[in-house]
Amino acid sequence: MLDSNLVGHIAFTPTPPVLPPLPPGRHDLGIAAERDAVLVVPEGLAEGLAPGAPVPLMVLFHGGGGSANKILPMMEAHAQRHRFLLLVPQSAFPTWDIVIAGNGPDRERVEMALAAVAARFAIDPSRIAFAGHSDGGSYALSLGLTNGHFVTHVIASSAGFMSVHRQQGAPRVFISHGVHDEQIPIERSARVHATLLKDAGYDVTTMEYNGSHAWQPPVVALAVDFFLSP
Repeated sequence: MLDSNLVGHIAFTPTPPVLPPLPPGRHDLGIAAERDAVLVVPEGLAEGLAPGAPVPLMVLFHGGGGSANKILPMMEAHAQRHRFLLLVPQSAFPTWDIVIAGNGPDRERVEMALAAVAARFAIDPSRIAFAGHSDGGSYALSLGLTNGHFVTHVIASSAGFMSVHRQQGAPRVFISHGVHDEQIPIERSARVHATLLKDAGYDVTTMEYNGSHAWQPPVVALAVDFFLSP
């Protein structure tokens, strides 16, 4: 039997926070000396909510050679506008471990970052998304489907592959891809992924757009609606 960590299992269950919440803004979580995870806490996060009411959480993965600063523009304004927590881990190496050799330090970093967020905020168990672009989209697909025991939504933008050795739960999936993507052609990635997932019984939304290997703001807005809609 494979070690659950090696197949990408993340030990996480939202629990009541034990520490004070962080103020609005960007925060390094202190889980790594270099390329630390970043948490965006929007202004007015708890406005209109009862004290301690749970809030949505999106975990956003950067692309190959990327960083938190490079991927934050994809979602930060949406987190501020719609008041959800935005957690942005960073890979230990130029891209995610699963792309290089398999689940390892990055899976551990994600697990630690989730625990750090849950220690300070009540997380809505019905609104936890793994999202990403390019290699980050592949990572979101792979880890999201592996960890459907707590991941409720997966948002994959221009993902090249998915590596799932043990499926759990049934997260809803949003797949977007440019029809003119020459780096990762759509016919051998997004279309294949969508067919496989639909055949496996997943609730899949697909969005093909007239573009290349780049996320598109209107499509990202649709993905956010997908995440937050009832």
